[in-house]
Formats: sequence, C-alpha cells, structure tokens
Amino acid sequence: MTETAAPAVVAYTDGACKGNPGRGGWGVWMVSGPHEREMWGGELNTTNNRMELTAVIETLKSLKRRCKVVIYTDSEYVRKGITEWIHGWKRRGWKTADNKPVKNAELWRELEAMAAQHDVDWRWVRGHNGDPGNERADGLANRGAAEAR
Repeated sequence: MTETAAPAVVAYTDGACKGNPGRGGWGVWMVSGPHEREMWGGELNTTNNRMELTAVIETLKSLKRRCKVVIYTDSEYVRKGITEWIHGWKRRGWKTADNKPVKNAELWRELEAMAAQHDVDWRWVRGHNGDPGNERADGLANRGAAEAR
C-alpha cells in the first residue's frame, strides 16, 4: 500500500486595522495546485496583531485534512511568536519575559492547536513591497475591515 502525500498549500495572510485599536480585517489568498481560494473577515474593535493572527488561524481552520502548508506573512509578530516566543511563554505560564500576561494568549493557543494539525513552513515576506501574494492578501484584509459589522 502506498502512502498518499499530504496536499501542498501556499497561503498568503495579512491583517489590517484602521486605527489600532479600531476597525480591522484579515485576508487570505490560498493556492493548491490549480485551485485558489480567497477568504476575508473583520471586526469593529480590534488590533492589527489580532487580525494578523486571525488570518493564519482561519487559513489553517479551512483545511479539511492534514496538509503541507507554506504560510507567507508580513508579520514578524506572528512568525516569531509561533516559531520562537511561544516556547518561553508556555514555560512561564503564558507570561512574557518581564512577567506580564501574553497579549492575545487565546489566539496564540488556538493558532498552536491549528498548526499542530498540519506541516507548516512559516515564511516572512516584506509587506507593501510589491510581492503579488502579499498585496492580494492585503487587499482582502482591507476588504474585511471595510465590511466589518
């Protein structure tokens, strides 16, 4: 019996906020083979960091089975948070190095749980620098902010 390879997915994610806190949105552009998907949403009173995290969480939640996922984000907060900082936060009981509660801890926990269900490669891309995938995700995040109710 041969093992079926996990599907490969490339996702560009972004968050946007009009005021911080303020009206915010998240956007995702995903590609898997010939298939593309756009997703977006928003909230009336949120922060840019919450929207960046939500974009990645919604990406991973949308996958119906284990996948190899390359996530491109222009948020070092997200990339470093999930690959580096989270280990110390958990060791310290969800406290920062200066013993303050980790902001957005509930979203970090959800992201960690979602990421554990897939094989994720976290990549940073410079925002607002002409990268087509990042620009598309940014447009979707702004759409999410504009449509927030």
